[in-house]
Amino acid sequence: MSRASSFSKGIDSFSEATGRAAAWLTLVMVVVSSVIVIIRYVLDSGFIWLQESLTWLHATVFMLGAAYTLQRDEHVRVDIFYRDMSAKRRALVDLLGVLIFVFPLCVFFLVEAFDYVRASWVIKEVSRNSGGLPYPFVPLLKSMLLLMPIAVALQGASLALRSLTEIRGK
Repeated sequence: MSRASSFSKGIDSFSEATGRAAAWLTLVMVVVSSVIVIIRYVLDSGFIWLQESLTWLHATVFMLGAAYTLQRDEHVRVDIFYRDMSAKRRALVDLLGVLIFVFPLCVFFLVEAFDYVRASWVIKEVSRNSGGLPYPFVPLLKSMLLLMPIAVALQGASLALRSLTEIRGK
């Protein structure tokens, strides 16, 4: 196994792990939603931190699942031409897509989110709502804004390596 192939498989394993984490967090969301409903309608009460955690879990599921979705080739694609292409042509389209769209978009997300996330940690941000999520939950969850583009860029690198292997015919 080549070093590039080994690197690609390692990234794929990481994306699989984040995908499994997102799946389990989805189950947690169902449980939290049920608890919120029971507390609200049976006990006529509620907790703001619990409601906020549901919103943050939802965002985390999407951000953790992005690299996994790319790894599984389940992302949105208009397959008008792609499905009829040869394997080498699809690999070329994938490679160009990573280089032209995935990498620049990930860099943009990282650059734009970095100061936002850093400031959240520096000020030890807590929820703006009384009774909301305490420190360090808000900065930790905002850090997903950095984890997601890193994970997607890594998965893009794996896709690019596989595409290059296909183009070279190895």
